[in-house]
Amino acid sequence: MPTKAPPGNRFERRRAETRQALVRAARQILAENGDTGVSIQAIAGRADVGFGSFYNHFASKAELFDAAVVDALEEFGQAFDDRLSGIDDPAELVAAGFRLSARMADSHPELMQILRRRGLEHLHSDRGLAPRALRDLETGVASGRFSPVDPTVALSALGGTLLSLAELRFTRPDMDGDEAAVNLAEMVLRMLGVPADDAHDVARRPLPDLA
Repeated sequence: MPTKAPPGNRFERRRAETRQALVRAARQILAENGDTGVSIQAIAGRADVGFGSFYNHFASKAELFDAAVVDALEEFGQAFDDRLSGIDDPAELVAAGFRLSARMADSHPELMQILRRRGLEHLHSDRGLAPRALRDLETGVASGRFSPVDPTVALSALGGTLLSLAELRFTRPDMDGDEAAVNLAEMVLRMLGVPADDAHDVARRPLPDLA
């Protein structure tokens, strides 16, 4: 889960813990089967909180599940921040993002299942992966590393390809996920205007550990 500053007093801490327990339960449900029709009672039971506590934090199940998706995507984004902080080349950041995502199907399956099932509706969110990818695209365009395209349009192409990769990793577990991610990363870089030889090299640079 994304790290946040601890609340200031015991009541606030307990309230935050209850809210996080509900979000965690919703994340588990989204990852397991995506069944948002589950009852509030079942969600509260899974979270090990009282039924009445639900409405102290969320007005509806839809609000809870939306919060769960945002929480997961923000954790996803923070994982990338932690591992890619030393990379300045926007092309390498894009390629590494694809390749790390493929590996997260094994190392962080809950996050990838949520991305797979609910990522499209958050493609242009101001939280999680989207603002980080948009930042890298804007940097690449401004520096001339990428072709002068609209970064928001490029984000749509980038996001759609990433979601397709997530789907591929789960529906074709026999396929070499690393190799598929490398090939997709190279194709995306060429789409963004990176020369073919350079895109081939950048897509194959060493990756940081995802432990």
